[in-house]
Amino acid sequence: MKNILLCTDGSSFAENIYKYGAWFAQKFHAHINVLFVTDIRSQKLVSTDNLSGSIGLGASEQLLHELVELEHQKAKLNNQRARLILQNAGATLKAEGITDFKLTNKTGFLVDCLDEFEKDSDLIVLGKRGEAVDFASGHLGANVDRIVRSSKKPCLVIPREFKQISRILVAYDGSPTGKKVLQFLVDSPVFHNLEIHLLTVTKSNSVTTEMDRLNEAKEQLERANFEPICRLLPGETETAIANYISQHNINLLLMGTYGHRRIRNLVIGTTTAQLLRSSNIPILLFR
Repeated sequence: MKNILLCTDGSSFAENIYKYGAWFAQKFHAHINVLFVTDIRSQKLVSTDNLSGSIGLGASEQLLHELVELEHQKAKLNNQRARLILQNAGATLKAEGITDFKLTNKTGFLVDCLDEFEKDSDLIVLGKRGEAVDFASGHLGANVDRIVRSSKKPCLVIPREFKQISRILVAYDGSPTGKKVLQFLVDSPVFHNLEIHLLTVTKSNSVTTEMDRLNEAKEQLERANFEPICRLLPGETETAIANYISQHNINLLLMGTYGHRRIRNLVIGTTTAQLLRSSNIPILLFR
């Protein structure tokens, strides 16, 4: 992992985006790029032609001038806001001991700008909700939902509160994305000093198959010098994972965006979506 992309909007999640990004950057000695995208809709200026058509032919030139000036002031305020947000990001990263970072401001829409930055990134970090965090708090932010659905890179979706990471849970189902999670750990010896939990949730009629998968995953991690704590639990996947997180004070969940029942590429697995909405710990997603 060489490059980490932090997507910020200056919301209450932003501070922890920087802190979790710094944690991973320190572990992997990675470069950080903080990206703030100014909404293009707030930058568009109103032309006098448009105004004269909307308020009538008798509108005074003074009124038209004042309206256009107001739009210019709005654009200036948006630019100032972008600078302040990125300055705060830089200050937070420095306070966390990070010096290798870049601050980037673009104008447009985050989901449209992401392709330009995603290709050079190994990890994308974003808050589970954005500026509308205090409204519809039981839902994912629109940008998060779209990015997780479409991104080809691992996405770290972070909660509102930062906690030091000491215990990691791998939700493993033997799927291709589940195997990517295992390979990530195998390739990341920086996690050797952390407590690794490996959990498989099973229906009552598939215990033998799931136990075989769990043992196979355990052996793979042990060959990489990990000592995972392994559990096979019955029940509904989302409930079992959520309960395990609470009971064992897990600080980071690793899982695939899809299980064996993936229907099409642009649909998040049901369990993934539910955990993203309800979890109060960061979730690192692989596809």
